[in-house]
Amino acid sequence: MSKTTDALEAAVAAVIANKPADGSRPTARQRANVDKAFAAILKLIAPRIRHFVRQYGLTAFHEDAEQVCAIAVHRAIEAYDPEKAKFTTFVNWQIRGELQSLRFRMMTDQRPSAKKVDGVTVSIHAGTTTADGEETTLEALIEDEDALDRTEEAAAEHLADQASIALIDAYIEQERAAGIAQLRKRSRTRRPSTELRKARPDLPVGFRAHMPAVDPAEVEKLDERLERDREIIKRSLFESDTQHALSLDTSLTRERIRQITRRASKHMAELVTNDPRFAMLAGRAAAVAAKPAAQPTVSTAGILPAMHQPHNKMVSVSKPAARTEETLDRGTDAKPHNERVEHGSALPA
Repeated sequence: MSKTTDALEAAVAAVIANKPADGSRPTARQRANVDKAFAAILKLIAPRIRHFVRQYGLTAFHEDAEQVCAIAVHRAIEAYDPEKAKFTTFVNWQIRGELQSLRFRMMTDQRPSAKKVDGVTVSIHAGTTTADGEETTLEALIEDEDALDRTEEAAAEHLADQASIALIDAYIEQERAAGIAQLRKRSRTRRPSTELRKARPDLPVGFRAHMPAVDPAEVEKLDERLERDREIIKRSLFESDTQHALSLDTSLTRERIRQITRRASKHMAELVTNDPRFAMLAGRAAAVAAKPAAQPTVSTAGILPAMHQPHNKMVSVSKPAARTEETLDRGTDAKPHNERVEHGSALPA
């Protein structure tokens, strides 16, 4: 054997020796030894990898080829059996298989199905022209500029829906616990039925031990009421449905619907403030509350017409002429037009 083959065998043996046999988690020293031995294997096998990359025509994709070859080396170490063959035999077949798979993925015209229809691989960076004759690339033609905004908007809507559902569930769970506690209290204070009193006249007046903890029929009614409240809360607070529509669908008055939604709003606000599951919602609400309100914009438009507008281009605004002393004297001597006329005098012309 050559020196390279002996060095490969020693490095692979070091990797295998530092792996726990029982499947437990390796120690820090073992991981360091495995990394060091694996780096030595890649360094020894680098010329072989470059040869296969050129042989399969993947020099244009050398980074991807090196990655899949590293995966091939790792799989070869996992499947290596010293009693069957040398490590070079295992690693050669693993590298060939990974590079062949990479070539089929990167160059689809190498597939047998593509050769039947004369398929050709085209890079998305290849130049082309648009319908208007402008030069561009295929990547620019297929790129969706609004995809990121739509994705973020849809993700935000999904998170908001999940948060609202979790908040409603927490509120309904709290209401159900309070309802069960109230039913238990009611069952402890309920008196025995008349039939039982007639059948057992010897029972004391304050007898309550025969009563069950909670009546299943009352629990079922409680669950039905809570499901109805859940639908009302969801449609009223999170879907902006009207009280009139809810009144028609649930046969409740609009006042009762208002009471249900108001109570739910109050208790869910307390849940957001106190429950650590909704700490993010509380922080968001605090940030919104701390944000200063937008000041109303005051219009600064002047009283003069906008001279840059087309319909005002023929308008001319000039300063009024100054009044001379002669004009002022003549205006002072002249009688005003609306001077009061005395009785018996002639009307002014």
